[in-house]
Amino acid sequence: MAEDLGHVLDVDDETYVRDIICRKLSADGYTCDQAENAEAALSMLSQGSYECVLSDINMPGMDGIELLRNIRLADRDVAVIMVTGAPDLDGALEAMRLGAHDHLSKPLNLGHLSLTVERAIEKKRLVEENREYQRDLESKVTERTRQLHEANEELRKLFMGSIKALAQALEAKDEYTQGHSERVAEIAVGIGKYLSLEERDVQDIWLAGLLHDIGKIGVRESVLNKPGKLDADEWESIQKHPVLAERILAPIEELSEVISIVRHHHERFDGTGYPDGISGSGVPLGARILSVADAYDALTSKRPYRDALSVKEALGVLDDASGTQFDPVIVRAFMSSTELHMPASETLSRGGNLSSLQDAKYAHGAPPGPFALRPTDQS
Repeated sequence: MAEDLGHVLDVDDETYVRDIICRKLSADGYTCDQAENAEAALSMLSQGSYECVLSDINMPGMDGIELLRNIRLADRDVAVIMVTGAPDLDGALEAMRLGAHDHLSKPLNLGHLSLTVERAIEKKRLVEENREYQRDLESKVTERTRQLHEANEELRKLFMGSIKALAQALEAKDEYTQGHSERVAEIAVGIGKYLSLEERDVQDIWLAGLLHDIGKIGVRESVLNKPGKLDADEWESIQKHPVLAERILAPIEELSEVISIVRHHHERFDGTGYPDGISGSGVPLGARILSVADAYDALTSKRPYRDALSVKEALGVLDDASGTQFDPVIVRAFMSSTELHMPASETLSRGGNLSSLQDAKYAHGAPPGPFALRPTDQS
């Protein structure tokens, strides 16, 4: 049995024309059905599956153009070839605009008719195969994307676990700074969100908060926990920890922005900080934020050389150092966001006399200057 090349519907109000077309197509290996008008064709199309429709344009009742419109509403893929017995350029152009595959004129060249039907069906099948390929490709891409997302999420969890392990390794070395890194990270994130920073920048600041003191792994415990005044060598040892942190983290390329924040979180707004002595906007924004968060948590935490300050006292220290050690914009942002959650009795009165805090600020061998925390007060 010969292979069926396709299912064709011929629509024409002239019986002999339909008979000629269907005999030719049947002889060529197609299954060909006939419809005497557009209404009958639409009924047959709703009940069967056709790959190609041959339709006369000029028919009583619904013409071929209107039939084409209805076919396109029901089936966007079936190939439609329009046939006319008189020159009708406007009708041919409208048919092509509506998506007809081709236009043939009567009397038909039967050889050309078969070739046109063959090409129309071939194009329809290629369109359907391509659409199926696209669906299959989209499905594969979706599944692969899901797998990559799961893998990335797992890697992210492992990465964050490693970050926290590094922070905890330091805190295990210094009992007075347990939880410090996480608190600093949370405070810094609060400032970043108050300033409406981009989510990526806030994420970098959070990571920097967790890692900012990792370089102190290279500092002796006797220096970190010393209750008395630091000598010059001990002070120099402390000042090396941002650079040591940079060396420790440098192999992790994804942390390039975070490393910059960590290296510079002890820079001062007036340029007298370390390790590079940069000032103002030359200090990365994340480092300026981290500096304030770090100092605040250190001031409100108990250390071997002093008791913890109250919230009001700590805010006073930050306020007094605004414009010298700290970026005043960052200090204002932190104090504004902090006061939203403070009882009225704890709110700092701007410009108040902070002389009672001088001992807390200058104790334990801090270098001279308008304001200087002990290095371990910005842990």
